[in-house]
Amino acid sequence: MIHLIATRARAVTLVSVGIFAFAFALGSSVIPQMDAGSEQFADLSSESRLANVEVEERTGVEADPGILALVTGGPEVVERIRSRIDEDPAVARTVVDRNGVVLVFLRARGGDASKDAADRLTEAFAGTPQVRLGGGAIASRQVTEAIQEDLKRAELIAFPLVFLLSFWVFRGLVAAFLPPLVGAGAIALTFLGLRLAIEVHSLSVFALNLVTGLGLGLAIDYSLFIVSRWREEAAVHGHGPEALAATMRSAGRTVLFSAVTVAASMSCLLVFPQQFLYSMGLGGVLVALAAGLVALVPLPAFLYWLGPRIDSLAPRRLQQIPAGGRWGRLAAWVMRRPGRIAAISATFLIVLALPAFGVNFVGVDATTLPTSSSARQVAEALDRDGIRGTYAPITAIMDRVPSTEVTARLASAPGAAAVLPPREIANGLWRLDLLPREDGLADRTQQLVRTVRAELPEARVTGQTAGFVDQQASLGAHLPWALTILALTTCTLIFLFTGSVVLPLKSLVMNVLTLGASFGILVVVFEWGRGLPGLESTQPILLAATAFGLSTDYAIFLFSRIKEARDGGLENREAVADGLERTGRLVTAAALLFCVAIGTFATSGISFIQELGVGTAVAVALDATIIRALLVPSLMALLGEWNWWAPRPLQRLHARLGLSD
Repeated sequence: MIHLIATRARAVTLVSVGIFAFAFALGSSVIPQMDAGSEQFADLSSESRLANVEVEERTGVEADPGILALVTGGPEVVERIRSRIDEDPAVARTVVDRNGVVLVFLRARGGDASKDAADRLTEAFAGTPQVRLGGGAIASRQVTEAIQEDLKRAELIAFPLVFLLSFWVFRGLVAAFLPPLVGAGAIALTFLGLRLAIEVHSLSVFALNLVTGLGLGLAIDYSLFIVSRWREEAAVHGHGPEALAATMRSAGRTVLFSAVTVAASMSCLLVFPQQFLYSMGLGGVLVALAAGLVALVPLPAFLYWLGPRIDSLAPRRLQQIPAGGRWGRLAAWVMRRPGRIAAISATFLIVLALPAFGVNFVGVDATTLPTSSSARQVAEALDRDGIRGTYAPITAIMDRVPSTEVTARLASAPGAAAVLPPREIANGLWRLDLLPREDGLADRTQQLVRTVRAELPEARVTGQTAGFVDQQASLGAHLPWALTILALTTCTLIFLFTGSVVLPLKSLVMNVLTLGASFGILVVVFEWGRGLPGLESTQPILLAATAFGLSTDYAIFLFSRIKEARDGGLENREAVADGLERTGRLVTAAALLFCVAIGTFATSGISFIQELGVGTAVAVALDATIIRALLVPSLMALLGEWNWWAPRPLQRLHARLGLSD
C-alpha cells in the first residue's frame, strides 16, 4: 500500500474523490427510508410488541390510535374534521371521545402506509388552526423532519468551526481543509454502507446524528496524528518515500488500531434487539472503519502529492510551532507526587459521578420533540388536562373473556383508575383496558402492569407502560453481554498494541471513571438543571459504547508514543514525559475539535439527542484533561515497570503476532 501511494499518489487521490462522490450520491437516499417510530426502542420479541402484532393480524387495524386530533370549536367542527379524516384510505375507523379528541385507528398495512397517512393529514389540516395532530404516526414524521433539520444545522455549525480551529491547530490554510475533507469522505462511505444495510434490516434515523458527529470527530483525530507525524518525518527525511513509510509505520499503525478499537466498542450495541441501539452500533462501526480507511489511504496520498505545499497559505508567524516542554514539565510535576495526584483526580471524578446514582429513566414519546411540533403540543395539552393516560391504557389481549372477579381485583389494584368493560375485537380475541391513575412511566403504573400479568397469566399485556417495562427487562438481559464485549475487545486490542496486560486493565478502570463522571454531569444538566423527568433509558448504554471507544482512542495515541520512547531506551518516567510531551498538544487539540463536532448535537430539538451530544463531549473533555494529563502519568509512575508486565505465554504470543513497531 505504501508503494502504491508513493508511486500513484495523484491517481489514488482522484479515484478516492470519485468514490466519495458516488458514495454520497447513492448513500444520501437512505435518509427518507430510515425509521423514526417509537417501536425502534422496543424489543420486537417482547410480549407487548407481539400482542400488538397479534391484534393487527387478527383485526387488520392497529391496536392503538396512530393519530390523535385535538379539535377546538364545538361538536360541529369536531364532526366535520372527523368526516374529513375518515376519507383517507389508510384510516380504518375514528372515534370521538368525551373530551372532543378524535382517535384515528389506521389500517395495519405495514411499510410506509402510516407515514403516508400522517403526511396527507398533516397537509390537509395545515391551514386549519382548530386542529392539532398528534400521536405516534405524526410524531414519527416530525422526528424525521427534526433529524433532517438537525443534520443541516450541525453541518452549518460544525464544518466552519472545525475549519477555523483546524487552521489554528495545523497552522496552514491547506492543511486546515484536511479534517473536514476526511470527515466528509468518511460520512459519505458510511451513508453508502447504511444504504446497503437498509435493504436487509430496518434502521433508525437517529443513527445519522451519530454518524455525522462521530465521523467528523474521528476524522479530526486521525488527520491530526497523520499530518503531525508526516511533518515530523518530513523534517528529517524530506517529503519522500522514506518519510511516508515512517509515518505509516508509526502514526498509520496507531490510526489502524484506533479505528478497529472504536469499531469494536460500538459493536457491543449490535447485541441489543432494539432497532435504535442496533442502528447506532452499525453506524458507529461503519463510520469508525470508514474514517480509518480514509485516513490511511486517500489522506497519505494527498499529503505525498502535496509535499511541502501542505504548509502553504499561512502567515509565517503561524507556521512556527509553539515552544515545547510544557507537557513534559507537567508530566514530570505529576510524577513527583503520583500518589496524591492519582487520589485527588480519582476522587474528583467519583464526586462528579455521584448524581448518577439518583438518575430517573424515561422512554421516548412526543415530549422529546421540539416545542413547535404539533405532536408535542397535543401531548402537553392532554397532560395539562390530566387525561393523557386515557389514551395510553394498559391493555390485556386474551383468548376468552376475563372473569368478573379478576376485573374487580384489577379495578381495586393500587394505581388503577378504572377498568373498561372487556370487548371482543375479533372472533375469539378479547381486549381489556385498564386506565392508570398516574403517568404511564410512574412506578405505581409499572407495578400495575406486573399486577395485570400476575392476575391474567394467559393474557398478552401491551400499551405504553408495558412496552417500557419490557424494554427495561430486555436492556437488562442484554447488558451483561454488551459490557463483556466492550471490556474484552478494548483490553484485547490494547494488549495487542502494547504487549502489556496492565495497561488494558488500567484503561478499563479509567474509562469507567470517565463514563461515571459524564453520566453524573448529564443528570445535573438535564434533570436538575432543565427539570426533565429523567434521561432516556438507552443513554447509559449508548454513552458507554461511545465513551469507551473514544477514551481508548486517546489512550492508544498516548501509549504509542510512550512505548516508542521506551523501546528507544528511555526509562519509564522519562518515556511517559516524552510521550505526553509529543501527544499533549495534539490530544488537546483533537479533543477540542471533537467536542465542537459532537457538541452540535446539543443544538438538536430532540432531548435525548442533546443528551448524547453533551454526554459524549463531556467524556472527551474529561478524558483529554483529567485522565490523560493527570491520572495516566501518576499511575504510570506508581506502577513503574509493572506497566509493561504480561505473563510469559502472552509475551510470546505478542511477539509471534508481530504487532510491535
